[in-house]
Amino acid sequence: MAAQYFIQILFAVTGLVSLLASILNWEWFFTAQNAQFIVKKLGRNRARLFYGIVGIILMIMSVFFFFQVKEAGIQ
Repeated sequence: MAAQYFIQILFAVTGLVSLLASILNWEWFFTAQNAQFIVKKLGRNRARLFYGIVGIILMIMSVFFFFQVKEAGIQ
């Protein structure tokens, strides 16, 4: 039970950080080694759009999984 909620919270927090980094154009986020591949391939503005969309998708997945677990009665 706790593992399911942990994963849901992890998806939500990761999505929120990604979305905020996109909106606020966080320098540390886009200069991090992990993000450099996307920034080099797409450019900074498109990378911001990409990470914004990824953030929204992760948050939607978190909500979706919450309701699926609740509906199924998995505990």
